[in-house]
Amino acid sequence: MLSRVAENLYWMARYIERAEDTARLLSVNSHLMLDLPRHLPLGWAPLIEMTGTLEAFNERHSSFDERSVVHFLCADAQNGSSILAALASARENLRTTRDVVPREIWEEVNQLYLSVAEHAENGVSPRRRDTFLKSVIRGCQTLTGLIEGTLSYGPARTFIKLGRHLERADMTTRIVDVRSASLLPQNPEELLPFENLQWMSVLKSLTAYQMYRQQVRLRVRGPDVLRFLLQDPNLPRSIACSLETVGHELQLLPRQDRVAATVSLVRADVVDADIQALAHSPSKLHAFVDELQIGFAAIHDTLSATYFVNSDGVPRVTQFQSQSHTGDDDND
Repeated sequence: MLSRVAENLYWMARYIERAEDTARLLSVNSHLMLDLPRHLPLGWAPLIEMTGTLEAFNERHSSFDERSVVHFLCADAQNGSSILAALASARENLRTTRDVVPREIWEEVNQLYLSVAEHAENGVSPRRRDTFLKSVIRGCQTLTGLIEGTLSYGPARTFIKLGRHLERADMTTRIVDVRSASLLPQNPEELLPFENLQWMSVLKSLTAYQMYRQQVRLRVRGPDVLRFLLQDPNLPRSIACSLETVGHELQLLPRQDRVAATVSLVRADVVDADIQALAHSPSKLHAFVDELQIGFAAIHDTLSATYFVNSDGVPRVTQFQSQSHTGDDDND
């Protein structure tokens, strides 16, 4: 497979996963804002932090009000991480390589982008938002199912799964980091108001609430949620499971030694982490997540250096919450 084709498929998968995750974040936050008392300082600003777009947001908006944040994350074509821009980039990445996947996948990506482009502006209104976001999530899930059900096992499928699961792990760390900053008490015996409700929203952001109830079988509390989202080997959106999938897919590729070693190191950090200690110290948890973000960037950089040659100008935008990492590889 040509490196250009592999890179385009990898990025297409990242953008589709990003659009779906952003829609989930907005949907859960909208519902949570209705459930919580008005005086609780939840707001919309954390969503901008989660998506790593604070600088771009501040350039265009002066306050983190509901309409500004929702429009910025849904319909702002200049925000490379908005749902609209992510799907446009996914479409562009696939457009130049659509001959390597079944035609139905290209048609579904194209249709999803056109639908979002038509409805995004109206979809940000409170009355239509839920329907719009559900349509985005359903469209992305349809694409994932279509890829799983129709694309032959081979390099194309491998690079798509690498992109999907690396983006998924990245989003999970950012959600954990931003939400835990306001939810984890400095005193472990302290119970913050509406803590359970907000931790439930974290789980729902990742469609993990029902699986948590089935597997953990305990009331929803910070340390248990953190352990579930970081270390559970069976939850598709946990960081450990995502990295396990990345490591497995790499075994199908040649010259994977350096990338696989980097993935193993990051995964070992996740699996060996002392969750109780992290849950009792928000600053330690933030530093730990920061290290994970740097690890994800290292995985991406090593993967890119081994397999990709970005020379065609197709859009690629990575999101990094970490302040310690300054690297972005492409046309950011």
